[in-house]
Amino acid sequence: MDRHAAAGLLAVLLLSLGTISPALAQQRREREPNSAYAERRAKLASNIDGPIVLLGYTGKEEESQTYIFAQEENFYYLTGHNEEEAALILLPPNGSKAKKDDFDGPREIFFLPPKDPRKEKWNGARMASGDPGIEARTGFSAIRPMPELRATVERLARVYPNFYTILPYQRELGGYPHERETVDWLKQAAPQVNVKDIRSNIADLRLVKSPTELVLMRQAVKLSDEAQLEAMKMMRPGLWEYQVAAKMVETHAKGGSEAEAYAPIVGAGPNSTALHYDKLARKIEDGDIVVLDVGAQFSGYASDITRTLPANGKFTPRQREIYEIVLRAQNAAIAAVKPGMDMCRKGDKSVYKIAYDYINAHGKDREGKALGQYFIHGLGHSVGLNVHDPGDLCKPFVPGMVVTVEPGIYLPEENLGVRIEDDILVTETGHEVLSGKLPRNVDEIEKIMTEAATARTEKENLPSQIPEGRTEGGDGGP
Repeated sequence: MDRHAAAGLLAVLLLSLGTISPALAQQRREREPNSAYAERRAKLASNIDGPIVLLGYTGKEEESQTYIFAQEENFYYLTGHNEEEAALILLPPNGSKAKKDDFDGPREIFFLPPKDPRKEKWNGARMASGDPGIEARTGFSAIRPMPELRATVERLARVYPNFYTILPYQRELGGYPHERETVDWLKQAAPQVNVKDIRSNIADLRLVKSPTELVLMRQAVKLSDEAQLEAMKMMRPGLWEYQVAAKMVETHAKGGSEAEAYAPIVGAGPNSTALHYDKLARKIEDGDIVVLDVGAQFSGYASDITRTLPANGKFTPRQREIYEIVLRAQNAAIAAVKPGMDMCRKGDKSVYKIAYDYINAHGKDREGKALGQYFIHGLGHSVGLNVHDPGDLCKPFVPGMVVTVEPGIYLPEENLGVRIEDDILVTETGHEVLSGKLPRNVDEIEKIMTEAATARTEKENLPSQIPEGRTEGGDGGP
């Protein structure tokens, strides 16, 4: 999609939001049209033999005063709803053999809390089941009060032996304890049913981004690119890591980002070799290399961009050697991204192997050993509503996927870490580097940093401006 088409789609998204009351405090600033969410729900329910029951977050997942509500990602993906205490039931479609109920009307039911004027005085307006025009605003024809959820589940459990929801991981990772609480609630409300997992079905849908999702992701990438450029221009010895991170976060927020896609990583010197260093506690020194892995989120969608900079604006010969190896490995891997390739660590379709083999065949450590052992992570991951969106890295790429390509070399004994990361859209014929406008070339980076340093020096050397009517040492009075 070219930028003119993307701009047009963004305008459509903005117009589609005109039907949503501006007083609604928690909805995303922008979202996809209701039809996009409805299409996903229809696909999900088309091959299931029982009701799908999903509960959104309650808003009580955290007690911190800094907590800002953000919906559970799978629930948001299917509803576009970013307010607390909502639920969704999807039923097998009319005409399918799986249908066993006698429900009339729509095959999807959305549950919203009743109106609570007292709560809204504190937290702003919320969507409620009885609001005028709520069907058009949410995209659901059947909306019921949240207190009716249990009775609806109990009724369905009389005719359906299988229910579907998102089961907790075996390990206590993403979604826990929300997913466990949902399953426990279902088993209490309908103890006779067999609860099955719908996670992988939703993950398969999330893998391929819709045109409107890509509009939002392009904006997230644009803000990340702008923040990285600001960091290049301000970078110099004497700054603290947190000051650079703060400038980048400010750039995101000014551009409309509602949150960071992940905790900012700005690692200088020895911290450049820690993959997810986020303490931001070191003063940047002359000669340091600085890894900046900082990504904006825009209307729920993440970006994930990394650049590595010389603190003083000039790479040392060794820093440049390692940087060029990583850059060429990344270029080789990006060039190979197309439908049918994958990120598995083995096989003749692996873009990971392309990057690893290049790194392992070029350059040496202090002991004369190959550098492959210092490429200690995978080549990339899917990006979307989560910076690490669900997706099997060994499955072939398909058009519409967005993945990162991020090779790195980390040499702790040299206080030297280099990672370069870009967001890549898989297209029908190959790929598009969404973050392609952000410089990666050594000469380009050094030129930007040198010009910025020159501009700072010139500004510092300007004579102080004396207001008209005043004289040095005087108050300008008679």
